Amino acid sequence: MTQTLKCISPIDGSVYAERPVIPTDEAAGLLAKARQAQKAWARRPLEERISLVKAGVARLNEMADEVVPELAWQMGRPVRYGGEFGGVNERANYMASIATRALAPIEIENSDLFSRTIRREPHGVVLVIAPWNYPYMTAINTVVPALIAGNAVAIKHATQTLLVGERIVRAFHEAGVPEDVFINLFLDHAGTEALIAAGHFGFVNFTGSVGGGQAIERAAAGTFTGLGLELGGKDPAYVMEDADVDWAVDVLMDGAMYNAGQCCCGIERLYVAAPLFDTFVEKSVAWVEKLKLGNPLDQETTIGPMANRRFADEVRGQTRDAMAQGARALIDPTLFPQDDGGTYLMPQILVDVNHQMRVMRDESFGPVVGIMPVKDDAEALALMNDSPYGLTASLWTADPERAERLGAEIETGTVFMNRADYLDPALCWTGCKNTGRGGALSEIGYHNLTRPKSYHLRKRQA
Repeated sequence: MTQTLKCISPIDGSVYAERPVIPTDEAAGLLAKARQAQKAWARRPLEERISLVKAGVARLNEMADEVVPELAWQMGRPVRYGGEFGGVNERANYMASIATRALAPIEIENSDLFSRTIRREPHGVVLVIAPWNYPYMTAINTVVPALIAGNAVAIKHATQTLLVGERIVRAFHEAGVPEDVFINLFLDHAGTEALIAAGHFGFVNFTGSVGGGQAIERAAAGTFTGLGLELGGKDPAYVMEDADVDWAVDVLMDGAMYNAGQCCCGIERLYVAAPLFDTFVEKSVAWVEKLKLGNPLDQETTIGPMANRRFADEVRGQTRDAMAQGARALIDPTLFPQDDGGTYLMPQILVDVNHQMRVMRDESFGPVVGIMPVKDDAEALALMNDSPYGLTASLWTADPERAERLGAEIETGTVFMNRADYLDPALCWTGCKNTGRGGALSEIGYHNLTRPKSYHLRKRQA
């Protein structure tokens, strides 16, 4: 009996999409074709590769009327937000614009006697293992620069967003990217790990859980395959006494609740200077109370269901445990009667929290945020660093020098000042500690998707 992958829609629990798992030997055959096709792809002029990749993104944009409701059915994001095309286009356009500079040879010497140069070489076949929470943007982060750099790409998407890899590949093929250069694979975990362990890839980029990242590392052990791993997060924000409270509330509550809190760099814990604490909490509660939980196909819905019942149950468990330890929940459940105990989960703000509670230490990845008062920068810094994760940290102050000084001490991949929950394609997207390793986007992203190759050419033999 053929094993299948099933996307269970969070909207109504139905099977929205189903695809057969490709046998490992069949996938290996497709990857062998990709390795062969990659050589011809890499020989094409850089500008031609850039043009074809941009055409692929443009073709994907033309599918927006299908993509947006398809996303709602697969992972629950409300259609009112129009999919992920703003971020997809911003990232793709930026990476295309810097490709010539990022991939340019480094010329050390070009004299009558020597030519000494460092060039960037593609890895070969790059595997992109993409997550369901931002299924297009997270995939594009690697797909676009990998193809532009001359790699072939295989994409394996999360089962929750089963159709996304298929759709991206279709768009790029219709735009002229060769079929063997960009392939979609419907794989289970065992098949994915087996292909990595067999050395089929020059580079693997994975976005997902810490456990998933550990499984990828184990599979790649001894193969010397390059890895990029963006794993868990528990991103903090610190609101200082000189912050613009209204602006901070608006951005930080959006950062905590957007996409039902299912954001890699969403705000999960907040530290507020004691003099501002009561005001900040009061305004935050008022902000969250205006959200509308419901069917994501409804244009009025601002917060849809979580992608899967087990994700919602984890958030409920963290919230319940925190309240049993003394935390107070400030959002009235009667305001959100749509919470059905399943995928539809009401947003929540918790106070009287501490770092003995799971909700302040474990990744929640849902619409709940804990808020603590702090007496000074030293206490805020200690609490921000008291985490096994390090993706982003958000600082709110009118003093850039203070933010720079604190930022230098925070164990994180990105420091924000007066903003949050944003990925700037010109900056390296990276993390530390259990958040993983490597870096996507920016010029550094190109460097991670290629390897240096040195040329030391003596022009005369004597």
